[in-house]
Amino acid sequence: MKPYIAIPATLVLVYRAYSRNSLTPVGIVTAALTAVAHAYHPWSIFFTLLCAFFLAGTFVTKVKHAQKAKMTVSSAGGNNPLVPHPRTAVQVLANSVVASVLCIIHARYFGGKDACLKTVEGATWMDLLPYGIFAQYAAVAADTFASELGILSGEKPVLITDVAALLSLKPTRVPRGTNGGVTAVGTLAGAAGAGLMGLVTLLVTPFCLNWSLNGMMVLALGITVWGTLGMLLDSVLGGVLQASVIDVRTGRVVEGDGGAKVQCSKTTDGTGQRKVVSGQDILDNNGVNFAMAASMSISAIVLLKLLS
Repeated sequence: MKPYIAIPATLVLVYRAYSRNSLTPVGIVTAALTAVAHAYHPWSIFFTLLCAFFLAGTFVTKVKHAQKAKMTVSSAGGNNPLVPHPRTAVQVLANSVVASVLCIIHARYFGGKDACLKTVEGATWMDLLPYGIFAQYAAVAADTFASELGILSGEKPVLITDVAALLSLKPTRVPRGTNGGVTAVGTLAGAAGAGLMGLVTLLVTPFCLNWSLNGMMVLALGITVWGTLGMLLDSVLGGVLQASVIDVRTGRVVEGDGGAKVQCSKTTDGTGQRKVVSGQDILDNNGVNFAMAASMSISAIVLLKLLS
């Protein structure tokens, strides 16, 4: 990407994150390095996807934050875990490190000489790396939109991992904020987030001349569908590998600061009690997000290679 575009844009994003307390100081440094990794690639699409994800994610986080703050409990105390607290460096990396690595590898392999996105037919593994980046941002955007907007649904979430209950059409309803809990509103919001990444890809990607308009539209639709599937995978992974802890006194889910694990031995105010209501205490939220993003990115590349 042209330095005279990338440098000012990165500085604007850094200032925005600092002025609005969107990221911790280390998170800002990490985000800046992530931007550099994306801008290292000669195409502007990857840097644009990063910016679109950051700005859109920040926006949906702030939507009705006062209302969302009353639905869960912060592990550090207080009732405002979903008020836009600054995100940490780990949270930044969980959502972007796969794309950063793929950007650098693709840029180094082609040395800036490959000026357009090739179609899947006859593509090499290296030709398919950009598709993995598209898939990753669609998945993390879908997950962010679903988490931040789904909690506002008028209905309680359904536990996606309770297959028996789902098949019997008597789904298990869980408190808002439960890992693995899904709603119709959240699913639609997630699809919209993935669709936004698909639209950005459609508008900014340098397509080779052999791409047809129908082919471009199919790519955008495929990105939307893949991102939505990534959101559902995140729910499954969260429902199985991440413990959901509730504050017994309030009945609300306890959210770990910065996506960290929640310890049942610690209480909100020293008088309450916590217990695990679903999932295994294997990964924290950042681990789940990274596992989902990496899985969707790599599997997209492998699937397209099999189809090429």
